[in-house]
Amino acid sequence: MRSLIKIFLATSFLMAACEPKQPEPLQIRKVWKAITVTQNGAVVYQQGAANNARPSYSMFRLDLTLTDQVTFIDLDGRKTVGSWSLSTDNQRLILENLVPPPSESTGNIEFYITEATKDQLKLKRTTESRKTGNSINEYVLVPQ
Repeated sequence: MRSLIKIFLATSFLMAACEPKQPEPLQIRKVWKAITVTQNGAVVYQQGAANNARPSYSMFRLDLTLTDQVTFIDLDGRKTVGSWSLSTDNQRLILENLVPPPSESTGNIEFYITEATKDQLKLKRTTESRKTGNSINEYVLVPQ
């Protein structure tokens, strides 16, 4: 019986160690730029590529350097300012009260955080972007 308990505890510790790390606010508090953007699974922008379908993503910036203020510049080049937060489970990045509201939005945008390290942030829009033809957009971002 003791052997089973030891095996169970060892297995539990190993499984807990293998869980993906949650993004920490300090880890993502940077200015991010897009290096790859996909819309509905199709790559529309890659930094440095000559044949981008959406070259204007080179203007994309997500400034999370301040604790609760975000500056967001989407592919149309419009600068919007609002607040940002992480969901309680640290799985979503929430941009709220963006002024002026980004085109075709209510001033709020949410992203799933699919990966977050100090060198890369991967985001996926939680809803379709009407600005890009109702596509679900995914972003690979790096520090500027």
